[in-house]
Amino acid sequence: MLRGTKIVATIGPASSDPAVLKRMLLAGVNVVRLNFSHGKAQDHIDRATMVREAAAECGREIAIMADLQGPKIRIGKFENGKIEIDKGDKFILDAECPLGNQDRVGLDYKALPRDVRPNDVLLLNDGLIVLIVDKIVGSEIHTTVRIGGELSNNKGINRQGGGLTAPALTAKDMEDIKTAMSFQADYVAVSFPKNATDMEMARQLANIAGEAYGHKPMMIAKIERAEAIPLLQEILDASDGIMVARGDLAVEVGNAAVPALQKRMIKMARASNKIAITATQMMESMIFNAVPTRAEVSDVANAVLDGTDAVMTSAETASGRYPVETVEAMAAICQEAEAFQECKLDADFMNQTFTRIDQSIAYGALFTAYHLRVKAIAALTESGSTTLWMSRHMIDIPIFAMTPSIATQRKAALYRNVQTFELPASTDREAVLKAAENLLLENGVVNKGDMIVVTWGEPMGEVGGTNSLKIVRVGE
Repeated sequence: MLRGTKIVATIGPASSDPAVLKRMLLAGVNVVRLNFSHGKAQDHIDRATMVREAAAECGREIAIMADLQGPKIRIGKFENGKIEIDKGDKFILDAECPLGNQDRVGLDYKALPRDVRPNDVLLLNDGLIVLIVDKIVGSEIHTTVRIGGELSNNKGINRQGGGLTAPALTAKDMEDIKTAMSFQADYVAVSFPKNATDMEMARQLANIAGEAYGHKPMMIAKIERAEAIPLLQEILDASDGIMVARGDLAVEVGNAAVPALQKRMIKMARASNKIAITATQMMESMIFNAVPTRAEVSDVANAVLDGTDAVMTSAETASGRYPVETVEAMAAICQEAEAFQECKLDADFMNQTFTRIDQSIAYGALFTAYHLRVKAIAALTESGSTTLWMSRHMIDIPIFAMTPSIATQRKAALYRNVQTFELPASTDREAVLKAAENLLLENGVVNKGDMIVVTWGEPMGEVGGTNSLKIVRVGE
């Protein structure tokens, strides 16, 4: 049984052993995430090399996602590493404080005193500690503790409701983009974008850095800021996909608002022919436990039923005790949920107007395949656009992207319900169609006598040229 929903797995200390990584790939990882919030440039280069080698040993093309740190706003360090603060305590966030103590702590974002006002709510350590701003005195933010607890070095700060002015791309991010392009990351995830301009700037920087390698990555906007929600459509239009980054987003908009926002974002992404990734705490308990909680199982399954392209692990596979088991459990949950996925193909196409020939062929292939109940859809593609369009609609028939481009194979690894095969480049139509048919036969996807739908473009080898559709009975 082919799994349609893809798995993005973060690698770190727990999964940097080549043997462990290979087991994770075999268990179902489609995309490996490199978290640029941790480690040095060479660490990411080495891990990218390891991923490519492990994927080659597994006989698969795996996508690599470089996830930029962005303007993570944090407190500084304490003299003793941590303190305990209680409800009602007075506490100062001081942009000029070199080393924190029981009364105050420094800030890595020096502009924070200019961004806040009295009565603002500041949430530290993913919302576990809540401070109310009393007043601002120069570089100092004087606060009263509403919810206390342990506060340790470098914990993050969010302002409830958003509104911090920190730019989405820091100097570190700009250097990290160059590093990511040096190993030709297939996807670049941009943290905390506020608008389309942030994504356009990141794309421009990535394209310039990738020019020397003839490489252009796909850009993923991580929706983490409250102010990004009203501008979601323009951010989608400037991106290739979005990540429903539920951690920082929940801190800014409140936990209760996130489930409905998740559904809305995934729906908007699919309607805009963009990719959607659901992330944060999906299998959190598996950092320490070999099995997920029932709530986590439901969380992953609901993301699948929402129509997400991929579900993502973070610490579960980066630093947890059970990275392989996490992937295995996630893959099993996805398959079970997909078995109950409702197909609404006919409704999707009502009142649709197609403006491109290749897009019309993609949708025609879906409609034909569904109503003829064919065994597979084989899309001969250069850029992968045809299969991306097909993957935006729920259908229980597997879609195969057949392409001579390794870069396209890797990018398509994130598209829901799309599997990839390498198909040698040729301008001989009949030879290419026969080779595609044989690939499906040799890999056990179809048997002789099965019907498939094939799409391609003529003349062959041109990007964006899909203009042909054929119904084929295999072996005839």
